[in-house]
Amino acid sequence: MSFVDRLKKKNIIAKPGFNRWLVPPASIAIHLCIGSVYAWSMFNPALVKVLGVAASSGDEWNLSPVVWSFSVAIVSLGLSAAYAGKWLEKVGPRMVGFVAACCWGGGFLIGSLGIYLQELGFQINISLPMVSSEEITLQIGLYLLYIGYGVIGGIGLGLGYVSPVSTLIRWFPDRRGMATGMAIMGFGGGAMIAKFTIDKLLEKFYKVPEYLGSVDSINLITESGRRFAEISGSMIEVVVVAANEVSRMIVPGEPGVYIVGTGSSGAAQTFLFLGIIYFIIMTIAAFSYRVPPEGWVPEGWTPPKDSSKTRLITKNHVHIDQALKTPQFYFLWIVLCFNVTAGIGVIGVAKTMMIEIFGSTLPMIVTASFAGTYVLMISVFNMIGRIFWASMSDLIGRKTTYFIFFSLGILLYLSIPYSARAMSINPSVTYLIMFYAASMVIFTMYGGGFATIPAYLADIFGTRYVGGIHGRLLTAWATAGVLGPLAITKLRQSSVEESINELASKVDPERFLESYGASMDNLSELISQKTVTITNLMQIVPEGTIDPSATLYNTTMYAMAGLLAVAFISNLLIGPVAKKHHMTKKELENSED
Repeated sequence: MSFVDRLKKKNIIAKPGFNRWLVPPASIAIHLCIGSVYAWSMFNPALVKVLGVAASSGDEWNLSPVVWSFSVAIVSLGLSAAYAGKWLEKVGPRMVGFVAACCWGGGFLIGSLGIYLQELGFQINISLPMVSSEEITLQIGLYLLYIGYGVIGGIGLGLGYVSPVSTLIRWFPDRRGMATGMAIMGFGGGAMIAKFTIDKLLEKFYKVPEYLGSVDSINLITESGRRFAEISGSMIEVVVVAANEVSRMIVPGEPGVYIVGTGSSGAAQTFLFLGIIYFIIMTIAAFSYRVPPEGWVPEGWTPPKDSSKTRLITKNHVHIDQALKTPQFYFLWIVLCFNVTAGIGVIGVAKTMMIEIFGSTLPMIVTASFAGTYVLMISVFNMIGRIFWASMSDLIGRKTTYFIFFSLGILLYLSIPYSARAMSINPSVTYLIMFYAASMVIFTMYGGGFATIPAYLADIFGTRYVGGIHGRLLTAWATAGVLGPLAITKLRQSSVEESINELASKVDPERFLESYGASMDNLSELISQKTVTITNLMQIVPEGTIDPSATLYNTTMYAMAGLLAVAFISNLLIGPVAKKHHMTKKELENSED
């Protein structure tokens, strides 16, 4: 039998006596690997300091385009899943899982090359007279990161995500919620393992840039918003790390002046290592997949009778294409999209957000390590929520489960701005605990929403084409992958610029000139080159000035609460599918399973 034949669905049908509990471990293994996408924020501090390493320099990637790599991956996930769901029904989970391994692992390798080229300062300058008289800089490394991790890796995410869903629902018709919760639990837990892995790998491959000394000992010059040091008659670009910025370094070091381009953030090597490891693990897991024979049911199990709890559980089946003609599909699309949007933006910037909100007011507690642990705990509660809420939905029903998500979620999102505002006025560990607790509950429901949606679909549309329908519904995830990070980064950036301008207006002009080597008239240029930040401005503002960092995300949280309110209404409108959409007995007999 050839290698390709070993991947086909007809050759992985389980033999009599096969233990169905051998399938979930393979599913969990693949989801643990692709679930590392939720640890993306662990890369952010390194990716925005690829050149400066100790701090961001003028040619660094900004946080917004870096987070777009995560967004592109989620968009590619949703779009590929929309196609893969139907392809899965034809070729089976093993082939889909193996292709996922190639894409996810390969995406990391291409992304590694992109980061390496950024380290070398590799870029192409082109002139487009028809568009602009100015020369345009093309950052090849960033585009490779988008193509590799974002597009190709995102396709691997989509294929890997759908590969076990319909298979597990068929192996566990008696426990739909629990079955999908087990597999998708792995996706939530992937970031937990990745947090430790990424932290250790970045630290291992990190190379501290050349240190020149304290700020007072170096002759610094500011040109075009950038800082330079004059050494032996030569001008060398440098970055300056203030004492209150040490905790934000990839690996904390000494405050002072560092030469740009002389160290390594460790990101390129970390991407390379992870790509190889993920490919190996996912390939082994894909070859462990089996599918049940046609008509198989668990011994002694009979379908549930109608009751108030299961009134939305249908005994009929709806074809993939026909499902798109029902209002239920679009109501569920909104439910998933807005639930995901509310959480995914936070996941994309979790580490950065924790440091910005609490790092300045509680620097002894909220260190880079503490923020990394926050990402870990998001993963833990995301994972717990997937198995807990999915299993709970078997008892209380899917619709009721989502009502809990949205009602409680609105209150929790609204509580976060309160904690942040109170923290900026009166720093207290109490507000940190409130923020932490609210975040963790939110992410149990975020993960629970993902784990419960396949069972919700099976209840509404039947099990015959649930894999394909689930794939189409994941376009909602793709949309959320754009909306969430876009909202949080744009609203944050707007708040940052507004806060910097407000702080700068309080600074004595002479003190400003002395600190930055440029006048207040050059503020916009200094901001764009990352020379002026909220953190270093706080060192020269009048005593008693409130640090605005804690409130940078408040507007975003209000917006997320609004989205959950819309999702609440959409879930309220979901009811049984009309009979005209059900497949006839003849159609079922002629359909391919």
